[in-house]
Amino acid sequence: MRLWRALPLLVALHASNNVHASLVDDITDAITHAVDCASCHALLVSLKGLAALGNSAFSDTLAAVCKAMGSEDDDVCDGALGEQGPILAHDLRAISPFDRTSTQLCNSVFGLCEQPAVHQMKFPLPVAPANPKQWASKGGKPFQVAHFSDSHVDREYLPGAEVNCTKPICCRNYADEVGKPVQQPAGALASHNCDTSTGLAESMLRAASMQNISFSIFTGDVIEGDTWLVNQTGVTGHLKQFDQEMQTLMSTPVFPVIVSCLSISPKSNRSQHVMSDTAPVNSFPRNTTSGASSQWVFDTQAAGWSTWLGTSATDSVQHMSGSYSVVPPGTSLRIISLNTLYWYKANFWLFDSDTFQPDPNGILAFAAQQLQAAEDAGQRAWIIAHMPPGSSDAIHDQSNYFDQIVQRYKNTIAGQFYGHTHKDEFAISYSDYDNRTAENAVSIMWMAPSLTPSGGNPAFKVFDIDPDTYEVIDARVFRGDLADPSFQITPQWKQYYSAREVYGSALPGGWPASTPLTPAFWHKVTEAFEQDDALFQQFLEFKWRGINIETCPPGDCKETAICALRAGRSENNCHVTTPGLPFRKRRSAERVERMVVDDCEGISLRTVFSQLPSKMRSQKDDVNVEDLKEILRQIIPELTQ
Repeated sequence: MRLWRALPLLVALHASNNVHASLVDDITDAITHAVDCASCHALLVSLKGLAALGNSAFSDTLAAVCKAMGSEDDDVCDGALGEQGPILAHDLRAISPFDRTSTQLCNSVFGLCEQPAVHQMKFPLPVAPANPKQWASKGGKPFQVAHFSDSHVDREYLPGAEVNCTKPICCRNYADEVGKPVQQPAGALASHNCDTSTGLAESMLRAASMQNISFSIFTGDVIEGDTWLVNQTGVTGHLKQFDQEMQTLMSTPVFPVIVSCLSISPKSNRSQHVMSDTAPVNSFPRNTTSGASSQWVFDTQAAGWSTWLGTSATDSVQHMSGSYSVVPPGTSLRIISLNTLYWYKANFWLFDSDTFQPDPNGILAFAAQQLQAAEDAGQRAWIIAHMPPGSSDAIHDQSNYFDQIVQRYKNTIAGQFYGHTHKDEFAISYSDYDNRTAENAVSIMWMAPSLTPSGGNPAFKVFDIDPDTYEVIDARVFRGDLADPSFQITPQWKQYYSAREVYGSALPGGWPASTPLTPAFWHKVTEAFEQDDALFQQFLEFKWRGINIETCPPGDCKETAICALRAGRSENNCHVTTPGLPFRKRRSAERVERMVVDDCEGISLRTVFSQLPSKMRSQKDDVNVEDLKEILRQIIPELTQ
């Protein structure tokens, strides 16, 4: 099946019935036999042939299959695949179906390959000083910093609308649901299965501002989960509106990250591959990609954040792919904001070249440069970003290189702060991942719970920070309880728990009151999880903010979960790639699970096609192999005439 070698002939003869029939057979056979990594590469050969017919033919064919199999409502299939399909088609035209890049694509889209082994290299870094500065607390009164994330504000949230709808997000007045009886009406302010109402977002901002904070960090996302409907005009308006709300409702500065997961996609008419402005999710093209750019996102946020950042950092947002650094007035703390979506495996723009790029858009080099500047100036540093580099969503190569930077500047970095997972959790970086101990723990990644109530109760964190070392003394979580009927009318954000109180008291001998919550502390907490299942279950309840708490009994599940907490580097998090969620409609609890799995992108190629092969082979499915062939026989000639 070496169809890709004959692509020029295929393009020239695309209207031929014989070519159409051959392509239909190739695609169907490849889908039905795709069971592992090798067969996924074969599937890419056939999809490459389809991509050669043009972006529209490629996207519309995949959308037709999505609709025929009932994966999502028709409008969702058309929108999601119409926006993201052209990026995948662009990738397939540019790469070999059998190279390392295609293996990564098979991992990211279909879940049929593990990530390739790390491309080993020593990231270039200055030599560490022989006598690095030592940081010691003078016992000063801690100051407070709020951390909120994943706001996902839905400006079309409608009280009384259906909570348990057939779309990826509910609580809206969808045209195809008008006139249907509402079985479960949305609350006045918030509902599970739905994204954040404007009122809920404003309530959270006010509540965070009232915690006597010196400043806040915001680690994304802004855009709601209707990713099949997004466009550049609407996204720009949403970004500007949330920036304005933060400026108006927060009495102190906010230091945000680029997190909107949006960019420009190539679209085409039939066989042409021309570019036009759209806003698909996860889509940040590299600066090596011709004809596509995310500059409009960077320009929009630079303008929206200029009040807090100042001239130099604002300029960096525009010219450093959304990354910047800033030193809050009156501190010796350098906050370094990084666009880690250039290391995100669902950013399909990263797979449009067989040439290995160790540092897309120079984000790693920028991080090292800013950490060196902090070291030279005798400052501590915080890293803030959207996606945690230790996440299973992170590409192993860039995660490995970033970890090298963390090891080099471990004395300078006082903390790392992320979002993306929607869960209240953490991850630890070690100097030796083969010997993960408290003594080898060098850095801690804090992940904030989300504001969106789609997968749990809305929540945010407040850190108590040592004014001398800029380390975290305590982390207190505040949440809104949707089970309390009064929350819909007069929302109250109450302290859920204190990390020092809950976990410090669980350690043998406790934890000294004057000692911050160091990486060693958190490693000891994971050791306590191993010995105390009740404490681990308490962590799971906090992780999910009291809703949809996962069942993770002692054994493999618990071991894997603890392994992830000990994985500041993604290649070490014990995650095993498996094909994703079923290729069919997900409702109620299954929708919540899917939305949590796909935190940033919402509905995407990744969610739609991750288990297409296995579902096609199932005799229980509504669409079998011959049905698929008939769909393709009808649509491919129509699209290519």
